[in-house]
Amino acid sequence: MRILGPSGERLPRTVWLLIVARAVNRLGAFSLSFLTVLLTTGLGASPAAAGVISAAFGLATIPSRLAGGRLADRFGRRRTIVAGLLGCALAQAGIAAAGNIAVIVCFAVLLGLVFELYEPASQAIIADAVGKAERVRAYSLLNAALAVAGMGAGLLAAGLGRWDLRWLFIADAVTCLICALVIRLGLPADRSTRAAAPEREPERTGATAPWRDRLLMALFASGTVFALVYLQIMTILPLALTHRGLQPADAGLLFTASALTIVVGQPLQRLPLPAPAAWTIGYLLLALGLTAYAIAHTMPVFLTATVAWSLGDLLLMGRMYAAVADITPPGATGRYMAVYGTSWGIAAVAAPLLGTQLLQRAGATSMWTAMAAICLTLAAFQPALARAVTARSSRRQNLIIDQDTRTASLLDQ
Repeated sequence: MRILGPSGERLPRTVWLLIVARAVNRLGAFSLSFLTVLLTTGLGASPAAAGVISAAFGLATIPSRLAGGRLADRFGRRRTIVAGLLGCALAQAGIAAAGNIAVIVCFAVLLGLVFELYEPASQAIIADAVGKAERVRAYSLLNAALAVAGMGAGLLAAGLGRWDLRWLFIADAVTCLICALVIRLGLPADRSTRAAAPEREPERTGATAPWRDRLLMALFASGTVFALVYLQIMTILPLALTHRGLQPADAGLLFTASALTIVVGQPLQRLPLPAPAAWTIGYLLLALGLTAYAIAHTMPVFLTATVAWSLGDLLLMGRMYAAVADITPPGATGRYMAVYGTSWGIAAVAAPLLGTQLLQRAGATSMWTAMAAICLTLAAFQPALARAVTARSSRRQNLIIDQDTRTASLLDQ
């Protein structure tokens, strides 16, 4: 299969292999949705206790992602991905075999600590493997593959979950092992990222200290707000549907429609949209879909709204990680991706709390309207941020060209 970027060039085999491996891993990544059910129905924990355990897992994923970025830059991407996946397999198997709540707590926290190790490394591999023009397309393809695998995961969960919930965790552990094997055998061996990076003076914007990079922090702030809105949809939509007289299970149909939209809409990534325009259109589509959610009372309207916000997601998700890659100094890709990715960990903790409070106190219409207003604010703010990313990327490229020219001149003398 040929995977072409916007320039018409074939994306590297490494990117394709990574996308396939992550899709296999995503196919089994459904067990965590049933952790609270296993705790309450299988081991007799109270709903409150189950919620605390799930929150402990979520909090553990934040240092996991930061550690993954540092390990990827220091010890290599392939090693970090494989170690993270093997750790996930061990923790998932431990949860499946656990006979009491205390053991599950230990393995749930362990799972959180290794769960995000592979994420910065895989994003860094894509950033280094493709040129700037192909990054948006590559990250979008990864997002689409995960969406398709997510549909299959739901079907697999429906089958295994009716048999025994513990088999969900076993299946997840198996897919982690398969993914680790594919990565270990298929990806090239690690090189020292410091040795591989050109001998150029790092920028003063924080080559080794991403938390001090103001532009990265601006991207991080906007990314956290986006993740908060996105996870609001993922976590609150089933509950919000009941306020419209629909079944919570109908959310599965909407999520399937979203995944199909992202896959079918991939050719839109080839449109020659300037970055500021793409960001604006993406957030406007997201706001349009959420506004439609606010007034929807029937499934056809909900489906139409889902297609609208999913097209916005298609335009936004790949560009977010491409923007981070564009501003990253040589040798720091893993750390930059890790810092940016913690936005999802923060949003994962905040979204359910905020969404349930808004739904209970203000109602579904006000909740979705508030989310749409946030997207409109981002649509107004993001173009300036996109221009700042482009400006820094251009300055870095010019610096690289100048340094290469000086190096060539010295060699000719």
